[in-house]
Amino acid sequence: MPLSKAQYGEVALFLAQVAPTRLGLRQLKARFPSQSQSTLLSIFSQEYQKLIKRTHAKHHTPEATEAYYRRYLNGVIKNAAAPVLLEMANEVSFAPSLMARIVLERFVQEQDGSIPSKTLINSMLRDPSQIPDGVLANQVYQCTVNDCCYGPLVDCIKHAIGHEHEVLLQEMLLEKNISFLAEDQLRANGYDKTPDFILEVPVAVEGHIIHWIESKASFGDECSHQAYLHDQFWSYWNRFGPGLVIYWYGFIEELDCHRNRGILLKDCFPLWCKV
Repeated sequence: MPLSKAQYGEVALFLAQVAPTRLGLRQLKARFPSQSQSTLLSIFSQEYQKLIKRTHAKHHTPEATEAYYRRYLNGVIKNAAAPVLLEMANEVSFAPSLMARIVLERFVQEQDGSIPSKTLINSMLRDPSQIPDGVLANQVYQCTVNDCCYGPLVDCIKHAIGHEHEVLLQEMLLEKNISFLAEDQLRANGYDKTPDFILEVPVAVEGHIIHWIESKASFGDECSHQAYLHDQFWSYWNRFGPGLVIYWYGFIEELDCHRNRGILLKDCFPLWCKV
């Protein structure tokens, strides 16, 4: 469901006042019961990622990295079974999986005497059993499964949800006998950057001709939408003509201001809506 900019501002303001944890998400749902869980979760994730980007640098100074590592070592000496890394991340309002990465990189560097590759660290984060220290492996695992917005588990979930909505949209197009070319077909034909579906026969939506459809399994806030316009939507428009973007979890309704220039926003498959 589209939200006005004022409604979105209320949600964002509330999120700024609660902890970026699962408890904070439950508080958000209780405060805005009329909004769908998927919409609130998407907004929660986006606002949390903005917070992490703003504060990321201070957690990666040499002083901060060393302090976190020493605090981790002292914590597991006292109680190896306690969720030391998770509690530390929550205390400083930093993503648990990113805190785990900091400590893991410092641990591997101390063990090997050199800066570890991103490939190695990513592999260990995806599969903590590869970490040659059982206590740290358990600590990293706790961070991964308790992180709402970052980490390999979240990445897999987001990828699966995005694919699920693309499949759903494809089934809707087939049901309506709308002829299309999917992204994988377009890539096979040599296109490097394409929308999810190009319509072989354009359709009209609310009086606008649509040549392509892009599926976004997220909420369309101002920051993400502007990035998509710059990186994707306008290039699609230049190459294929006017198109439609579906933000399945809603969007800020004021962002739907480019429809007269050829980019429409909807929160559902428009041929099922009353248009």
